[in-house]
Amino acid sequence: MEDCIFCKIGSGDTSSTTLFEDEQVRVFTSNHPSAPIHLLIIPKIHIPSIAHLKENHAGVISHMIFVAKRVAEEEGLKGFKLVFNVGREGGQVIDHLHLHLLGGWASSAEADRPDMP
Repeated sequence: MEDCIFCKIGSGDTSSTTLFEDEQVRVFTSNHPSAPIHLLIIPKIHIPSIAHLKENHAGVISHMIFVAKRVAEEEGLKGFKLVFNVGREGGQVIDHLHLHLLGGWASSAEADRPDMP
């Protein structure tokens, strides 16, 4: 999609601090972090949100979750959160499917704070 910022990041047309990339996904740091470590995992194909998934997207969704696990391990995270926001009412700001990987809190008590996504 021509005007989608995440499509531009996924294709490399817009720069990002990329931690991982393969033929299906890109992982990069969030410009608006909600946690000490806040990474975004995006598919390189344009899917507006979870609400727009089709059966043929099962592989890329699974891959996103496994990549999140791998990157969390590489970042040394012992605990973390994975979040998909769906639609404006669900907190989604950019209309391109993305998985938030959140972590890096000092203790489990901080990770359970209600103001954390």
